[in-house]
Amino acid sequence: MSDNQNLLAEQRRALILDEVRRRGGVRVNELTRKLGVSDMTVRRDLDALARQGVLEKVHGGAVPVMEASTHEPGFEAKSGLELTAKEDIARTAASLVAPGTAIALSGGTTTYALAQHLLDVPDLTVVTNSVRVADVFHSAQRTSGQRQGAATVVLTGGVRTPSDSLVGPVADQAIGALHFDVLFLGVHGISLEAGLSTPNLAEAETNRRLVQSARRVVVVADHTKWGTVGLSSFASLSQVDTLVTDAGLAAEARVEISEHVNRIVVTGELTTPGGADDAAAADTATANIDDSEARADI
Repeated sequence: MSDNQNLLAEQRRALILDEVRRRGGVRVNELTRKLGVSDMTVRRDLDALARQGVLEKVHGGAVPVMEASTHEPGFEAKSGLELTAKEDIARTAASLVAPGTAIALSGGTTTYALAQHLLDVPDLTVVTNSVRVADVFHSAQRTSGQRQGAATVVLTGGVRTPSDSLVGPVADQAIGALHFDVLFLGVHGISLEAGLSTPNLAEAETNRRLVQSARRVVVVADHTKWGTVGLSSFASLSQVDTLVTDAGLAAEARVEISEHVNRIVVTGELTTPGGADDAAAADTATANIDDSEARADI
C-alpha cells in the first residue's frame, strides 16, 4: 500500500472516530455515504479502530468505548492514533526550541514524535522519564556517532508504566533536583474541571515534579485529549504557558482554554484564537524559552 493510501486510511479513521465520539455511535451505511467509500472499507476501518481499543463494534455500526478513569492504554495502542496531528504538533513544538537550552520531555507518543524533530537542534540538554524518547537520541548517536553539538540526555530511573514512562520515587527525586528551561508535556486528558490528568497515580506525581521543575510548560496534545479525564489530576490549566494542538480542536474549546492558558498554537492555521499571527506567537514563545538567564542548573 502506498504512503498516500496509508494517509487516506488514517484520515478516514480519524473522521470515523470523531463521528462516533461526537454522536455516541454510527451505522456503517451512514459512514459509507459520508465518506464515499464501500461498506467493506468502512468495516475494515472499524476493525482497525476496534483493535486499537478506541471504539466497540456493534451490529451494523460502532459505539465509543466507555473507558474507566483508571484505564491506561499501552504505548503501541496510542502510537497508531492521530498520526498526522501528532506529527504536525511535534514539528511546530520543535520550532519553539532554541539551541543550547535545557528541556524536559515527558512520556507519550506526541513527545516521542517531538524528539525525532529535535535531533538536529545543537547543544541541547534533554531530561526525560520516557524510555522511548531516550531511545530516539541514543539510536541517532549510535548510527551517526557522537557528533559535535549532540544532545546530552538524562534518563531518570523509576518504575516502567504501560506507556513506557519511568515513574515513582526514584524518578521524582531525580527530577526534583533539576531545573530546566521548558517542559514539553504529553497528557492523557485535558479538561476545564480536572486540568491535566492521567490514569496512573505514580505518573501523576512524577508529572507534578516535572511541572514544578520547569520555567515554561508547553503541553503537546491533539484535539482528542480535550474532555478526557484520568483518575488523577497533576496540574491546572493555569500552570500551562502554551498549548500546541491541531485544527480538530473545536472553536468553543479554544475559547474556554484561552481563558486559562497564555497561548494556544494551532498547527496549520495562520491565527491563534486571540487573532495573533501564528508565526509571531512562535517567535515570542522561542524568545521566552531562549532566555540566557534561565539555563538549567544541572
